Amino acid sequence: MEHETLIRLSAFVGLFALFAVVEAWVPRRVRTQPRQTRWFTNWAIIILDALTLRLLAIVIPLLAVGAAIDAAQNGWGLMNMVTLPLWITVPLSILVFDLAIWAQHLVTHKIPILWRIHRVHHADRDIDVTTAIRFHPVEIALSMLLKIGLVYLLGPPALGIILFEIMLNGTAMFNHANIRIPLKLDAILRKVLVTPDMHRVHHSVHRYEHDSNYGFALSLWDRLFGTYIAQPEKGHENMTIGLEWQDDRPAKLGWTLTLPFKRK
Repeated sequence: MEHETLIRLSAFVGLFALFAVVEAWVPRRVRTQPRQTRWFTNWAIIILDALTLRLLAIVIPLLAVGAAIDAAQNGWGLMNMVTLPLWITVPLSILVFDLAIWAQHLVTHKIPILWRIHRVHHADRDIDVTTAIRFHPVEIALSMLLKIGLVYLLGPPALGIILFEIMLNGTAMFNHANIRIPLKLDAILRKVLVTPDMHRVHHSVHRYEHDSNYGFALSLWDRLFGTYIAQPEKGHENMTIGLEWQDDRPAKLGWTLTLPFKRK
């Protein structure tokens, strides 16, 4: 669709700036590492992720949005086999793809080889808006392949995919942000959305806590499938974020990119 990339990029930059300002103004936790080092590494990773998707587009010319347009033109996918208005197919697409990303996230914790890759995200010793963009390029490529497959299977409208991607990026930055939200407001928000306090539990150093709260956007799935934990055992100020590497290594770009290939 026309201007799709510009719309998505504008939404990403605008929301990133917003959450970065808010978390600097009302932080939930005190940082354990300097922001400059971590932010350099996390931003370098997203640049590499973008380049990875560019390279993937050479091999597979149609990524998620393009695949949706192609599927519609050829009548492929379940939604293209029936006549339904956009006001049904767009929300349905967002709901189904949010469930798919929830399931993908759970699988990355359960299958050892995928967990090795996903550890890049969890190794961050602080959790803030940049943690939302800290995913190994291999994981980003695998996630895109999953989305493309689902697009051809389900045949969602391109508008639904664009809105889903904007929502996914926006809510991921929101729930990773180091923002202090009043507890009463948090309790209301998390009935629908994954809040920072809810998702922070998922970044606990303890396996029994980081194997929970897999949602990025809607909190529905964790409640429905029994993977919801309301609060960390030690509280948000006292909990430990990250994995076993409680030193400066997770903030280093080279170490982070090679982490999936390390024995420990």
